[in-house]
Amino acid sequence: MPELTISPEKAAFLIEKAREFDVKEMGSDPDSGSNGADDEMTDVLEDNGRDPVQQELTGFIGALTEDEQIDLVALMRLGRGDGTLDDWKELRREAAEGRDGPTASYLLGEPMLGDLLAEGLGAFGIDWTDEPTSADSSSPSERSEDHRIRG
Repeated sequence: MPELTISPEKAAFLIEKAREFDVKEMGSDPDSGSNGADDEMTDVLEDNGRDPVQQELTGFIGALTEDEQIDLVALMRLGRGDGTLDDWKELRREAAEGRDGPTASYLLGEPMLGDLLAEGLGAFGIDWTDEPTSADSSSPSERSEDHRIRG
C-alpha cells in the first residue's frame, strides 16, 4: 500500500475546515449592512472574500511541505474518482507536474473539497469521523483519545 507524506491528522483538520468553507454561498444577502439578528445571520454563510476559514485554510496549506501539498491534490483527485489507490504514484506525479499556482487556490476551487479528501483518506483505509480534531504536531500519545482519525 502506498504511504502518505501528509499525516492523517493534518488531512483531517483540512477536511473539517474545508467542510466549513464548502457551506459558504455567494451573495445571499444583497442588502447587508443592517443588524445581523434582523437578517437572521445570513451573512455568516456568504463567501465574501474576507472569510476567516478561507484565510486559515490558505495559510495552513501554504505552510505544508511541497510533498504534503502534492498528497493533498492527489487525495482530492483520488476521492473525486480520477484513479484508484493502485494509481497513487500516477496521481501524485500528475499533481506535481500540474503545479502552476498556489495549491490552496486550486483546492479551494474544488466543490465539496472536504468530502473528496475524506473519500481519498477512505481509500487508504483511514476512517474519518465527525469528532473534533486539531492539526497540532504532538504525538498521538500526547493527544486525547477524541480523534477524527481511525485506521
